[in-house]
Amino acid sequence: MIQINIRLFVTLSKYLSSEDGLLNIKEDTTVEMLIDRLGIPVNSVKLIFVNGNKQDKTYCLKHNDRLGLFPPVGGG
Repeated sequence: MIQINIRLFVTLSKYLSSEDGLLNIKEDTTVEMLIDRLGIPVNSVKLIFVNGNKQDKTYCLKHNDRLGLFPPVGGG
């Protein structure tokens, strides 16, 4: 098991039950696998940042990674 720090922004925040954002996950977990585990519809995630760098859903999470997920931004 590894531990990551996750932040879900705006409308995604309702999918995280941990107030401190710390999650224990299995090694070799990808961002996509974690999104599925949290019950987040995959179309609801537009931007993925790991340790401040943009990543895609296939990124394999590592111990102490900081993951940020953002929904599509609306406006006009």
